[in-house]
Amino acid sequence: MNAGETQRAPWIVGVSGASGTPYAAAVLRALLAAGEAVDLVVSRASRLTLLDETGISFRDAHWRDDLRQWLALGADGKPGTFDVDVSAVRYWGAGDLAAGPSSGSYPVKGMLIVPASTACVAGVALGLSKDLLQRAASVTLKERRTLVVAVRETPLNGQTLRHLVTLDDAGATVVPASPAFYAGATHIQDLVDFVAGRVLDAAGVGHGLYRRWRGELGGGGPDR
Repeated sequence: MNAGETQRAPWIVGVSGASGTPYAAAVLRALLAAGEAVDLVVSRASRLTLLDETGISFRDAHWRDDLRQWLALGADGKPGTFDVDVSAVRYWGAGDLAAGPSSGSYPVKGMLIVPASTACVAGVALGLSKDLLQRAASVTLKERRTLVVAVRETPLNGQTLRHLVTLDDAGATVVPASPAFYAGATHIQDLVDFVAGRVLDAAGVGHGLYRRWRGELGGGGPDR
């Protein structure tokens, strides 16, 4: 790095195989809008979910085009809803255990796993590091960096609850993908953006994705 050059310090965004790819898209758009650099890891299982929920095939060799198409979708599946510049994104294959985020010496701000499947939660809680997503999460924890886990499953069994407690004890923040309605949602995108906003709140990243509570009853009504 040349003198005076700012070292790139991205947020790692891990996308696991749980349903909820619109949550990941909303988080990615908001990070990029906030001027943050992003390192993206898409698990093998999440590619199947993305294909099922959006019809988009996420391909290593064409990841920029596929990512741009994905992030342009609204939560209702309407194409061209958003115009997103993905130049600040660096993509790492889930099987690449020699990737930058696999090492604690690789500079990052933290990691957001959205959505997080119960399998992903278990793998991170147990320290399995079976792929780059789990390895990067383990590194994030050992380096005492911010880790936000947006778990998306219902109902939750005792085993998963114990894994979530383990992650909380290790310093992670668990954010259930649970939309709220006090912000006056009128569209599915509003509900998705609320969850994405709470993920970013936990990471300390500024955004304007939802209307915050101001202590005024009725603020979520149609005439807000």
